[in-house]
Amino acid sequence: MRFQNQMTDLSRLVDDEAVWAPLHRLAGTLDKSLPGIFAADYGERLEAARRRLRPASDDVASDHEDDD
Repeated sequence: MRFQNQMTDLSRLVDDEAVWAPLHRLAGTLDKSLPGIFAADYGERLEAARRRLRPASDDVASDHEDDD
């Protein structure tokens, strides 16, 4: 499970059951309500979503022009 591995990595930084109990509960809820995260093409879906959320290169260029 990808989220579990990330939490395990973070547990090296935060060693407090009070922090992890609600995170595990949320993770369990997400596992049940978001089955798409386990789809074979999840990586492709994630990358497509990232591309949609990134500003277009024209937008970035115009933002930097305003900085001058």
